[in-house]
Amino acid sequence: MIASLKHNKRTPISAFEKIKNFKEGINIQVSFKKKATVHQLKSIKEKLQAEHKRTTRRNLVVLVTIIIILVYVIGFVKF
Repeated sequence: MIASLKHNKRTPISAFEKIKNFKEGINIQVSFKKKATVHQLKSIKEKLQAEHKRTTRRNLVVLVTIIIILVYVIGFVKF
């Protein structure tokens, strides 16, 4: 509780102050120092596609297994 009382002592910044002090995105420049070659981009793309295939296959196997187990369990339940 003491920590919350300490935090309540600070003066909150109003929304108008936030808007007034907002910096426009014009002055912000994004620069990338590293360059990728076409071969590197192609290998990254192939690697990501293979990874996506693996995860999709794994999710499909898990889903089918769960469905088979549910059908098996429901078959023994008598209403």
